[in-house]
Amino acid sequence: MRLFARSFALAICACLGVAAAGSTAARWHPPAGTIEIPLWPANVAIARPQVTGPETASIGKKLFGGRPVTGIDNVTRPTMAVYRAKGRNTGAAVLVFPGGGYRGLAIDLEGTDVCDWLAPKGVTCAVLKYRVPWSGPHWDDACKCQAVPKVPMARQDAQRAMAILRQRSRQLGIDPGKIGVIGFSAGGHMVADVTNADKLSYDPVDGAERQDVRPNFGIALYPGHLWADRDVELARWNHISAKAPPTLIIAAEDDPVDDVHNSITYFLALREAKRPVEMHLYAHGGHAFGLRPTAEPITHWPVLAEKWLHTIGILRN
Repeated sequence: MRLFARSFALAICACLGVAAAGSTAARWHPPAGTIEIPLWPANVAIARPQVTGPETASIGKKLFGGRPVTGIDNVTRPTMAVYRAKGRNTGAAVLVFPGGGYRGLAIDLEGTDVCDWLAPKGVTCAVLKYRVPWSGPHWDDACKCQAVPKVPMARQDAQRAMAILRQRSRQLGIDPGKIGVIGFSAGGHMVADVTNADKLSYDPVDGAERQDVRPNFGIALYPGHLWADRDVELARWNHISAKAPPTLIIAAEDDPVDDVHNSITYFLALREAKRPVEMHLYAHGGHAFGLRPTAEPITHWPVLAEKWLHTIGILRN
């Protein structure tokens, strides 16, 4: 499992870019014009991650053309920021899972940037600020092993967000049969986790859970925490459902953080289960490229993803 230790350390540097020179704000707020929705009622007790302080937003080092990356730490009360579709509303919606090794959230690079791309194309977009740290499978320095939290907080937040989006679909102008998820790195693992979950991972709260919490499609970019670090075997905490929706996987072969075996193993597992899956691997691109422009062909993956959404009937000409 040495690869996981190295992956975890690199993921924090690459995704969040937090450096000593970075500035820290008290709390992150979504851009003006969005709708911020608390996931859980204030009077409902939810599991609290092992935080070391208050929620903070850190402006990290500059990456990708000189733009800094903003990371969020210590999230105990999750929310989602909804960007309404602009122009001709397609009825489609996408819930975004930022990466960050289940330690923090790369909230702009792998979050709001996605909505800046999708909303102008008529797609409602929601960025999930889920609980961190240690809300999903992660490297534990104490045992030098992968640790899985007793309470799957990240999955709970993802399922609750899906329930709310479907419950409020008419209000938000969403077709409840066209709601998918997209995630990056640890967020890519969340895509696999929530699309393959066959039951609710928490007790129903207020009736929103009468809605189906499984997404209609999933897009996983450079996902981690899927490979067992040997052969092409899934890690023990992962499950493939006979009801998994269409899935698109995108990664770079030279990813130094989440080895491409994660993507390959997940693809083969879905294929073995006869679930609809498509994968595109690029020779170069590394990790945490998000939607920031690079000189590599991988920078054009959003065009490919749009075409795929047309092929599965989510978008139409």
